[in-house]
Amino acid sequence: MGKSENIVWSAGFLSKSEREQLTGHKGCVVWLTGLSGSGKSTIAKELELSLVKSGNMAYILDGDNIRHGLNSDLGFSDDGRDENIRRIGEVAALFADAGVIAITAFISPFAKGREQARRAAGNSRFFEVFLDVPLHVCEARDPKGLYGKARKGEISNFTGIDSVYEKPHAPELVLDTSALSVEDSVKMVILMLKRNNFIEDER
Repeated sequence: MGKSENIVWSAGFLSKSEREQLTGHKGCVVWLTGLSGSGKSTIAKELELSLVKSGNMAYILDGDNIRHGLNSDLGFSDDGRDENIRRIGEVAALFADAGVIAITAFISPFAKGREQARRAAGNSRFFEVFLDVPLHVCEARDPKGLYGKARKGEISNFTGIDSVYEKPHAPELVLDTSALSVEDSVKMVILMLKRNNFIEDER
């Protein structure tokens, strides 16, 4: 079924700047990407907590949570992963448009999908944060036991084992959580947002 030609974007009566006056800061997307076990969900949770405690509107869009509902119909083939990231990129962009700091925690292994998410939000409001953690470290952590299952052949198309992860070429921030604490990692993300005038010091 093709896309209808009768669909037009419907703009509301509030401007982006008027919505941002309510939150006190600009909306944006903080896109955490990296292998399973690199620390995306942990950092996302701590970042959300820190931002909200400082008076900022923030919300996590987590990979597992999204697949419970919005993307429950998608599998883990390359096509399924592409569509998973396409949908969440659009949702994150809507959050950012509403003046919220949308934090995503997805492996998002393909560069094409991450670039599509960047275009949806707008380059100036999209911050790609690459958790550049060695595979052996992620595998040693193996919080869900997934690497073990992938090595045994119980899971197929697992990123880092039998499915490729395309590293970001020019992310806004690189974090190696094998060398950085969660606290220091979160501080670096917050500093990045401050330097780009998306948030101010604690209000």
